[in-house]
Amino acid sequence: MNNLCAEIGWKSINHEGEQLCGDHVDIVEQGENSQVIVLADGLGSGVKASILSTLTSKIISTMLAEGLALEDCVDTIAATLPICSVRGVAYSTFTIIHVIANRTVEIIQYDNPPVIFIRGDEIYDYPKTELNIGGKKVLKSVISLQEGDCMIAMSDGCPHAGIGLAYNFGWKWEDIAEFMQALVAVGYTAKTLATMLVDQCDKEYGYHPGDDATACVVKMRKREPMNILFGPPRNRDDCDRMMSLFFSKEGKHIVCGGTTSSIVGKYLGKPVRASLTFERSDVPPIAEIEGVDLVTEGVITLSKVIEYAKDALDKNELYETWSFQRDGASLICRLLFEEATDINFFVGRAVNPAHQNPDLPINFNIKMNIVDELSDCLRKMGKRIKVSYF
Repeated sequence: MNNLCAEIGWKSINHEGEQLCGDHVDIVEQGENSQVIVLADGLGSGVKASILSTLTSKIISTMLAEGLALEDCVDTIAATLPICSVRGVAYSTFTIIHVIANRTVEIIQYDNPPVIFIRGDEIYDYPKTELNIGGKKVLKSVISLQEGDCMIAMSDGCPHAGIGLAYNFGWKWEDIAEFMQALVAVGYTAKTLATMLVDQCDKEYGYHPGDDATACVVKMRKREPMNILFGPPRNRDDCDRMMSLFFSKEGKHIVCGGTTSSIVGKYLGKPVRASLTFERSDVPPIAEIEGVDLVTEGVITLSKVIEYAKDALDKNELYETWSFQRDGASLICRLLFEEATDINFFVGRAVNPAHQNPDLPINFNIKMNIVDELSDCLRKMGKRIKVSYF
């Protein structure tokens, strides 16, 4: 098995005046190292387009993930979705990116803008084979993957951006490819790249989108482990065992919580040097322990991380806040959201006496809920999560 993993991120904007997006992205895991990613663009916009694209992406991703042939998937789509009475056209267009064992990718395209493939910071003209399935022209590509490969799928709302405004005929595919080539070279995450492309499309539309626009980015990168310690163990005799397991793990180490950092300092024989500088009024200051990559306060800081994580999974509007600031929550976000691929949580189940004050909105259950909620958000980002309780 190679040491690569697929980092996936996507973002959509709706046609102006529509509450639902006519594009839909569906991601299905096939074991630990394979994924089926489908971007479908429903006919028109609004409710009908949303239903068409959702059905298309769900049917294709589920059938492919179960090992059915592409021909069967397309035939099923044609037989399942209704024909438009006005245009006489059946279903939505689609792009499929099928990552197999993090070694090979199948790219299957039907009437969506071509997938941009960037390799070695250059636009890669990958081979395409034309297939005829049920009278439909479908393009298929099979490519061996390398570290750093980046694939950008999009709906036609992206190249249509700016028609009659910035451009006579929209934002050309070649110009979008050059725009993304420069961003990929910087090393942004898949989610950030998708956000930047869609935000630029929105700008080209004059912030009045004339079509649904969606970008889905798949980046191949090396696995990067990360370890986070939160709370002292329930049994004090387990401190050394917990610390030993935590520090034996490969990757960076994050310690959250005042009592926890004191235990870590004692175990390492190093002082805890607390900062008195508040980078933000709503996030407590960080500290330093030699041998630890990041030391922060616990519950309040991680609650802020969850707030950022939920936004990152949704509209990603707070990206500029946590990607530049130096407070504990922002630093954790950069490590977990951007660097890490495999995250090990070491969670102590001791009850903190400081949290038993009835005037404080913090208790043991909230602490456990924070771990569950953050783990869930990180899994949705495509991270591998392992939680160990002590």
